[in-house]
Amino acid sequence: MTTSAPPAASPQSPNSVASARSIPAASGPAGGARPRPETAVLLVLGSCTSFQFGAALATRLFPVTGAVGATLLRLGLGAIVLLAISRPNVRGWTRVQWRSVILYGVSLAGMNGFYYAALARLPLSAAVTFQFLGPLALSAALSRRWRDGGWIVLALLGVLTLGLADRHGGGGGGLDPIGVALALVSAAFWALYILAGSRASAAVPGRSAVAVGMTAGALVLLPFGAMGAGHAVGRPGPMLLAFGVAMLASVVPYTLEFAAMRRAPRRVFGVLLSLDPALATLAGWLLLGQHSSPVAIAAVAVVIAASVGSTLTARETRTPAASA
Repeated sequence: MTTSAPPAASPQSPNSVASARSIPAASGPAGGARPRPETAVLLVLGSCTSFQFGAALATRLFPVTGAVGATLLRLGLGAIVLLAISRPNVRGWTRVQWRSVILYGVSLAGMNGFYYAALARLPLSAAVTFQFLGPLALSAALSRRWRDGGWIVLALLGVLTLGLADRHGGGGGGLDPIGVALALVSAAFWALYILAGSRASAAVPGRSAVAVGMTAGALVLLPFGAMGAGHAVGRPGPMLLAFGVAMLASVVPYTLEFAAMRRAPRRVFGVLLSLDPALATLAGWLLLGQHSSPVAIAAVAVVIAASVGSTLTARETRTPAASA
């Protein structure tokens, strides 16, 4: 996949990204072309689909590697692929660029490590539902207009309904409180991922930031997941499965999301990620046999409606910003 080049930035631009409200976080292509929110929708849709099907596949690794070991294999193998493709030239990177990319890597490690740990205790749709509260809270914090807040409230209602439907339709045993806590920690790292990824995408061109950031994330997880990951090394079946997870849940989605971050404001990007619970429900049903109730399906429709509405609203507010 080819990602667009980042905009020509002034020397101050990496620092200016720190303020979520001071810039249109998703800068457009070089040359002043206006970003297209519709493109961001397609990119995020592809990212969420790939990620959730990769997560469903990863659960098959847990008996061999454990949750953290599976996360380490996923990020490590994904980093190797991206480093081979992008061949980042890091010699000329500034301290600001390194700091942005390392923070991005730490957010990747925390978001994915805690998410997979939650996934070992919760159904796929429930884990994503609670995890999504991170970007949803970030969208609310970055929103300025009542109309943006309306879409966020609609998405929140859909997410909460989906979580309740999963709880009452998943066997009557309730949700594991430790799993919920792990998913909420992952949610906090997901919000950090949106902010750090937006900053890194502005500071470093192309896929270099994704490749180096994923490498940093794997190194963060190495002390915690090395033993579990070692159980898969040398075994063709688990390693082939791990490679598939790395491609579906790391290489493809983070490349697509990185491109989407350049095309949509951070508050819109956060609400667009509300597609994740819907696609997690689909992946859980197709790959893991986790059935959803009619109430859950209705909640999915509400979440998608909020995503589409937020994107249509974003298009109206882009034009003045582009001419500023």
